[in-house]
Amino acid sequence: MCDDALTKQDFQRLSHFRYQLRCFLRQSDDICREHGLTPLQYQLLLHLLGFERREWASIGELAERLQAKHHGTVALVDRCEQLGLVERRASRGDRRRIEVHLLDRGAELARRIAELHQPELRHLHEEFHLPGWPELP
Repeated sequence: MCDDALTKQDFQRLSHFRYQLRCFLRQSDDICREHGLTPLQYQLLLHLLGFERREWASIGELAERLQAKHHGTVALVDRCEQLGLVERRASRGDRRRIEVHLLDRGAELARRIAELHQPELRHLHEEFHLPGWPELP
């Protein structure tokens, strides 16, 4: 047995983390559906609202944030565009590049849903700053 072998406590921590993460995601999914969105649609809106240093993102950037295939992200943007949540625009700097912009309706919906996530985020923050959760090497 090697010195780096995982201990029972390591497995307990990982199990507990995965459980708490799954609880958060299940609750998030329920909130999204109550507001008429799929979880992926909400994540797309959230990533657009929270994209660093600008108010739009490319399909490729969104695919990376969603950890999705390019063609799947295109289909997701299509559905969100049909719902009036986002729109595609040609880039001013490079007309070949398409930017995905959040529309007012999409931004409002994302803000409302994000607000409903705050209690669970606070819970996760408290949960993972407890004694017995050492910093990992």
